[in-house]
Amino acid sequence: MSVAILDIDGTLVDSNYQHALAWYRAFLEHDIVLPIWRLHRHVGMGGDQLVRAVTDGTVERESGDRLRAAQKRAYHEMIAEVRPNFGAHELVRDLGRRGHSAVLASSSDRAQVEHYVDLLDVRGLADAWTSADDVEATKPQPDLVGVALERVGASPAEAVMVGDSPWDVEAAGRAGVPAVGVLTGGFSREELLEAGATGIYESMLELRLALHSAGLASLARRNGVLEGRA
Repeated sequence: MSVAILDIDGTLVDSNYQHALAWYRAFLEHDIVLPIWRLHRHVGMGGDQLVRAVTDGTVERESGDRLRAAQKRAYHEMIAEVRPNFGAHELVRDLGRRGHSAVLASSSDRAQVEHYVDLLDVRGLADAWTSADDVEATKPQPDLVGVALERVGASPAEAVMVGDSPWDVEAAGRAGVPAVGVLTGGFSREELLEAGATGIYESMLELRLALHSAGLASLARRNGVLEGRA
């Protein structure tokens, strides 16, 4: 196991609730009222997938592009509030020090990903990063995971994905990559395990401790739920 594919939103940066609120404002702008908790349940899914998932095909056909543009504007107004999750920079650093490749994979657009790379201060630490602009379909489709592997010339057997949402885990599974979940995005252990996660970590700190004690390969083995302590 030599490659860690790291989700960004909700995993490395604390942005899920800003995304949920931005989607709420976008739908409200189009006279569609959806509960924010329901929108949060779909954060991590790319915008090309989310509109249909929370409404229906008619809304997607008639308003999908305009809703995505409105969400992007609303989120841009809040992006300065987004901060790295504690220990995220150190996780990327630790992976490199142990000889592993770290690839950041996000359903956000390229401009947001570049912002996050600088926010996390990992431009010289991460081996590569991907965005929604690199694929035709975002999570939970496997395209982003596939591109992440291509960027470092790795096979699914050489990688493990770290994500905070069921959509991260599902995308990894469709690409043949095992995934572990972290609880930093507001999704529950049960949701992540049901999606196929091989283990659950409370925080970046707990994930780093597991990396130091057992190595990256151990994260990909189905050893049951790892209870959080941090």
